[in-house]
Amino acid sequence: MSLGDIREKYLKFFEERAYHKVIPSFSLIPEKDITTLFTGSGMQPLLPYLLGEKHPLGNRLTDSQKCFRSDDIDEVGDNRHLTFFEMLGNWSLGDYFKKEQLPWFFEFLTDEVKLDPKKLYVTVFAGDDKNGIPRDDESVAIWKKLFAEKNIEAKDIELITVERGGELGMQGGRIFYYESKKNWWSRAGTPDKMPAREPGGPDSEVFYDFYPELDEKCLKPGFGKFCHPNCDCGRFMEIGNSVFMEYVKKEGGGFEKLKQRNVDFGGGLERIAAASNNNADAFLIDVFKAARETLEAGTGKKYEENIRLFRIILDHIRSAVFLIADGITPSNTDRGYLLRRLIRRSVWFGDQLGAKQGITSSRSTISSVANDFVDEYKSEYPQGHGLAGHANKILEEIEKEEKNFRATLARGVKELARFMAKGEISGENAFQLFTTYGLPLELTIEEAQKNNIKISDIEGFKERLKKHQEISRAGAEKKFGGHGLILNGELKAANEEELKKVTRLHTATHMMQQALREVLGPEVKQMGSDITVERTRFDFAFSRKLTPEEIKAVEDKVNAKIKEDLPMQKVVLPKSEAEKSGALFFFKEKYPDPVNVYFIGDDLESAWSKEFCGGPHVTHTGEIGIFKIIKEEAVGSGVRRIRGAVNP
Repeated sequence: MSLGDIREKYLKFFEERAYHKVIPSFSLIPEKDITTLFTGSGMQPLLPYLLGEKHPLGNRLTDSQKCFRSDDIDEVGDNRHLTFFEMLGNWSLGDYFKKEQLPWFFEFLTDEVKLDPKKLYVTVFAGDDKNGIPRDDESVAIWKKLFAEKNIEAKDIELITVERGGELGMQGGRIFYYESKKNWWSRAGTPDKMPAREPGGPDSEVFYDFYPELDEKCLKPGFGKFCHPNCDCGRFMEIGNSVFMEYVKKEGGGFEKLKQRNVDFGGGLERIAAASNNNADAFLIDVFKAARETLEAGTGKKYEENIRLFRIILDHIRSAVFLIADGITPSNTDRGYLLRRLIRRSVWFGDQLGAKQGITSSRSTISSVANDFVDEYKSEYPQGHGLAGHANKILEEIEKEEKNFRATLARGVKELARFMAKGEISGENAFQLFTTYGLPLELTIEEAQKNNIKISDIEGFKERLKKHQEISRAGAEKKFGGHGLILNGELKAANEEELKKVTRLHTATHMMQQALREVLGPEVKQMGSDITVERTRFDFAFSRKLTPEEIKAVEDKVNAKIKEDLPMQKVVLPKSEAEKSGALFFFKEKYPDPVNVYFIGDDLESAWSKEFCGGPHVTHTGEIGIFKIIKEEAVGSGVRRIRGAVNP
């Protein structure tokens, strides 16, 4: 089955069979969670509602959410790890629970996707005595009944740990108890790692067995004497996880029940597609076909003979396409750095395959692969999410980054030659080449081996890289001011002063956009924004540099409205009505229906500024202080960036 077929069947199943409301995918740039750089799961944008805030569409929701996980970059190359993927989701916000969720998902897999139930295995939570959380016998009873209805005996086995599973094997079982490392879900990990007020709960995962003929043998040696669902050999693939979110960590330790029991389900769309094809290679599903063939044509190599390098390039370029579509551009910091790394790794590995610089008269192999992904997804993610409407921008950014990397690469290779002339390359040298010139460790090793040069202290390189990544993460945390989530319209900040700063800057950003439109005209359209405790950063479509007079005019308009101390108000409207009101909205974002419209003034019709938004905001503009534009610059063709700040 195609990816699109499964996505459509899933949403239709939960909409018609289980009465869920379909919600659109959120952006890969988190809107209400400034503790992380990317949207990495389907539940991330919905956490406020899992904690009790009322969703405007009710308590049964379903979607297919775009996700990006940077932690998986180094894992890409096997049959299943992807940095970008789509996660099918359905949620019960204090409504149904285990006895509805597990049968629905089982029915979807076996009746809609037509998976063989004999190839499905499940895992459940073994309990946590230390924290007083019982094992999940209720889910086991439900699974036994479901398998029995398919004439399959479902024996339950306590494996508890992955290591024990490798020693004992499956023992004829179909349902397996594992400890919290495997069958407990929260954003922070196991119960002991969870901070206070973090929600979580036991989960039940479903695995597909691609090689049942192996009985209890592992697909690859070195993963244990026997195989089992949580073995990492590649035989079993997790395709869905139902989280029963009913606990919250208490301030003094221990757990209590949430005020509402939730279901948070996440299913890997690409993995379910692989299972539907009964092929363990997720890169052989339909959405990779055109790009894979383009890569073969551009390199003169076959996928089957260069699997790891092909997988890395296909994964990284698909991710880059979606990241750029959501407003990210290559840079040396934060999201931009990770995008840059994806593109540069693709270029480097493409060169190892002999990729042509110009597979067509105008495009390199890498940008041609990107174009295939734009074509593949543009009907599912049209103008509003940027793939169709911003195809030229996507290809332009990838081609520009490829060109820049090649220039940097040439300088890095010269520096590498200088190190090799000394007869040995240290881990410190390799790290310098990586951080300064972007030379992948693989390039350094390959060139050294070609010249019979010894590389010493590879572990030292890895240790330096680990510290570098930790510093980067700490920098991101500092940038975001230690903030938590926006919950129930309030930003849970590190302290009250930071909360006030971010709230003032958020409202000031709305006002700046309106002022820009009044000074420069309706050509101004939001392309992205980022707010820290120190400043606001606003990207917008405009064709030229602003004059000093225009910058001052924008500042003056904002400060005049601040001085008027106008009320900031919110109204909830059907999306169609909100659009007719003239409220602005971020064109790369999809919005729920109904939507929150924040406006400045006495009423919506005569409001000075009105936008779709999720908050937080001041109650009156006079709370903001004095607004000042710090810098105005270009960030791409036809895109300008303003940094602004406020003083009390």
